[in-house]
Amino acid sequence: GGVAIADAASVTDPSAVGRMVDTALSHWGRIDILINNAGILRDKTFSKMSAQDFRLVIDVHLMGAFHCTKAVWDHMKRQAYGRIVMTTSSSGLYGNFGQTNYGAAKLALVGLMQTLGLEGAKYNVHVNCLAPTAGTRMLDGLVAQNVMQALQPAAVSPGVLALVGDAAPNRTILCAGAGSFERAYITLTRGIHVGLHEQAAEQIVDNWSALGERADELVPASSSVQGQIELEKAQAAATTAGRAEHA
Repeated sequence: GGVAIADAASVTDPSAVGRMVDTALSHWGRIDILINNAGILRDKTFSKMSAQDFRLVIDVHLMGAFHCTKAVWDHMKRQAYGRIVMTTSSSGLYGNFGQTNYGAAKLALVGLMQTLGLEGAKYNVHVNCLAPTAGTRMLDGLVAQNVMQALQPAAVSPGVLALVGDAAPNRTILCAGAGSFERAYITLTRGIHVGLHEQAAEQIVDNWSALGERADELVPASSSVQGQIELEKAQAAATTAGRAEHA
């Protein structure tokens, strides 16, 4: 029962993307949802990868998402409503052999989402990431047919709907595949304070376990949290040292 308009614009062409957005606005008067799903693969080990193949994947995934988002951003701000989904990947979140270009582009989209989510929040423009495991044309010939059936794209679609509805979260990384859903986080451990002295590097090496202790890790609300925590530890260390000196 829906109505759709096909458009052959390349997401790497900002002028074509602008015309595509203008067409949508002329037909429906507003744009509420943008799903940045354009993607290609140029898989090779880093030793064999050309700069052209690296740049092309970045241009489609990252710059394509930039061009499309830029074309609708101010419109969504003016109407005080918008839902944007970046299609990231576990290859970006966790790495995958032979996909340095793809992984770099996909993790960059998470960084784009994090800051846009902060900037759009007061305008009710929510930005999230979806990391799908789906049997699309990008996997043709790479996995068995029964796996392709289990990973049908329709099994991911409920996650997309959850990210674009009125009650959508903001700055969430949702993983989806085969009807299963998970959330991924970029976290920060509490770490330790080492200070500045000749043995600082050695102390870091000797304390990898303490640095990686995850019991009290947190999901920072913004980049400033890292600096705040580091200053707090430095101040606490200075206070402790001062007390010891006067003891």
